[in-house]
Amino acid sequence: MKKIIIPAVLAALLLAVSACGTVPGGAGPSPADTSAGGSPSPSISPSPSEEEFVFTRENFPRMDGSTSTIPLGQAVASVLLGESRDNVAELAQFSKTTQSFRNLMDGGSDILIAAEPNTSVFEEMKQAGFTYDMAPIATDALVFVVNASNPVDSLTTEQVQKIYTGEITNWKQVGGADLPIEAFQRNAESGSQSLMEKLVMKDLKMAEAPQGYTIAEMEGLISAVRSFDGSSAAIGYTVYYYADDMKMADGLKILSIDRVKPDDGTIADKSYPFLNPYYAVISAKEPENSPARVMYNWLLSPEGQNLIKTEGYVPVQG
Repeated sequence: MKKIIIPAVLAALLLAVSACGTVPGGAGPSPADTSAGGSPSPSISPSPSEEEFVFTRENFPRMDGSTSTIPLGQAVASVLLGESRDNVAELAQFSKTTQSFRNLMDGGSDILIAAEPNTSVFEEMKQAGFTYDMAPIATDALVFVVNASNPVDSLTTEQVQKIYTGEITNWKQVGGADLPIEAFQRNAESGSQSLMEKLVMKDLKMAEAPQGYTIAEMEGLISAVRSFDGSSAAIGYTVYYYADDMKMADGLKILSIDRVKPDDGTIADKSYPFLNPYYAVISAKEPENSPARVMYNWLLSPEGQNLIKTEGYVPVQG
């Protein structure tokens, strides 16, 4: 196994996080910020039994993935290259979940940090004879958001299903005000739409959304729910990291489901019902010594998992 040489200041931070077991709550510098404005620090020497690997601009894998994993992609590039987050931002220009898998299949990228795509994408890869290695690196949750003024704090899984099949049409049916429910959806190829169909609806068919109620961007859906008609009639869904850690749901309420509030604890202990991993994905044909394969293995290592934790995601390991 290759030992990745990481600039010393950043490596020390990862070790410190591992030792204390805490996650910075947005205060203070992130791992990417510790080297901002300066040159990379001296590297840490690996043990003699491990082969060294150094990431450079020239060998850095072409990353792609989901919108909600862009901050993680930037952090990975920042740590592994020893540059500030601003300097590496162009290395994490992700093209959304479904398209990122197609880019990997077509040779347009080397590694994905992404949510699970629609099942049709797996069929596309199978038909093309494209084989891949795909491993979970973090866990996220699909969450439902309403206006902060909406008196409803919790829905059951069955109620959510009936809202999106069109059986429940008024908030008073679920303990709210006498208002029609305006249920926003994501576009068919988005990662959160795939999660909605897989985790929530299962074999149930979603009602066709009215014109203008299917939103292509996560930020657009959040904005639509927040500003709809100046009332609390709207509901929509997104991923927890985007809503909470990226603070995109400010002014909105994240609903509990089956009386379980989504947070880092309920995601980690799996008591929140709508969970799905983020994955690292590479071609199965990547050689063991390729930069993409080395990064893939690193994301699953204790150091990679510590970085995932510092960035506010819920790692799959501890």
